[in-house]
Amino acid sequence: MRYSLLILALIITSFGFSQESEKDSTVVFKKRVLESTEVDFLLSYYKQDGVHSSVSGGIGSEELTDIASTIVIAMPLDDDSVLTVDAGISAYTSASSSNINPFDSKNPTPWQSSSGASEQDVLASLVLNYSHSSDDRNFLWNADVSFSNEYDYTSFGFGGGVSKLFNNKNSEISIKVNAYLDQWRPIYPKELTDGNYSSYTPLYVPKFEKWDSTARNSYSASFGFSQVLTKKSQVSIFFDVLQQEGKLSSPYHRIHFGDMTDSFFGEFKLADAIEKLPKTRFKLPIGLRWNYFVSEKLIVRTYYRYYTDDWDLKAHTASIELPIKLSDKFTVFPMYRYYTQTQSKYFAPFEKHISTEEFYTSDYDLSTFDANQYGFGVSYSDIFTSSKIWKFGMKNIDFRFNHYDRSDGLKANIVTFGFKFVMQ
Repeated sequence: MRYSLLILALIITSFGFSQESEKDSTVVFKKRVLESTEVDFLLSYYKQDGVHSSVSGGIGSEELTDIASTIVIAMPLDDDSVLTVDAGISAYTSASSSNINPFDSKNPTPWQSSSGASEQDVLASLVLNYSHSSDDRNFLWNADVSFSNEYDYTSFGFGGGVSKLFNNKNSEISIKVNAYLDQWRPIYPKELTDGNYSSYTPLYVPKFEKWDSTARNSYSASFGFSQVLTKKSQVSIFFDVLQQEGKLSSPYHRIHFGDMTDSFFGEFKLADAIEKLPKTRFKLPIGLRWNYFVSEKLIVRTYYRYYTDDWDLKAHTASIELPIKLSDKFTVFPMYRYYTQTQSKYFAPFEKHISTEEFYTSDYDLSTFDANQYGFGVSYSDIFTSSKIWKFGMKNIDFRFNHYDRSDGLKANIVTFGFKFVMQ
């Protein structure tokens, strides 16, 4: 199943606005971009709950648990080139998605999980990235491809980008382009695919047609500029241009119209239709980062982003992180993030849509809400990699915890661990 928490790969480009500096024949040594192979292991545990399940049409349990693991291997191919392999697997169970087919229960209800196959799923992903730096390290280009697959969705991505440093490496400009060519294997609410609607109730006549296409394509271009302002201050500005095309709705999100007769099976209200959204969406996020070095013990990291799209959704994000160095090896970093958005023009709550509308969704991700996220982290670093496993020395351990609280009732906690090893 496709679910939040977000998604990712890239379109190959050949920008040529800079050429590598000519090699100085007197140079006999050049520092490698990456000295030796590095391996990162990432583990995360995520749990959420809420009362606005999209699968049940805007009501019902949003309980979901996800366990994910990722391994990232960065390998130097020569002095200037690095190949990175990023492989991950994520497994989740969901009370919400289980109710795509709630009728295996004697008393189906949107507030409890059913035991159907849609209760759980596994997402597997793979990203390959190749990057190459010029001799003077002022120009970098990269290209990558990605693939991910889950029970009802497959994504293939490709792309790349370039970055240029100048002004004695105090300034940097970057351009990156991305493309994702995705395919749904649509799963519809069970009552809509049985064919014999009257088996639920004689008056049940839903507004339903199966999709005539299953593609969803996404394209983006990202532009960034960063500048060292002073010895203690750095700022970066970025904006993205994103275009999506194809099936942008989810086939298992139910809709309940306010002007149609209610039909129930047990306590479960049968779908009047499935979510329907336009076949295109244009997005424009613009952001700013500002970092300030207060002292050897404290750094201030800030972030702001404004987002708008042609579905009339507008959002603001602001965050701050304060890494505090306790010793040569230990750093703690409290963090806070605030988010607010206005709803899409296609959103309405449970039973507030009417059947004559062209587009409709009761997905609360597209509603008006505010969200607060509080967290902290602890990092252990050992530049001498004194702890070893086989040929790898332990370089870094990270732990993070975040609590997410949304004004529509959704709450979530996420715990992440990261381990970095360096081949010796």
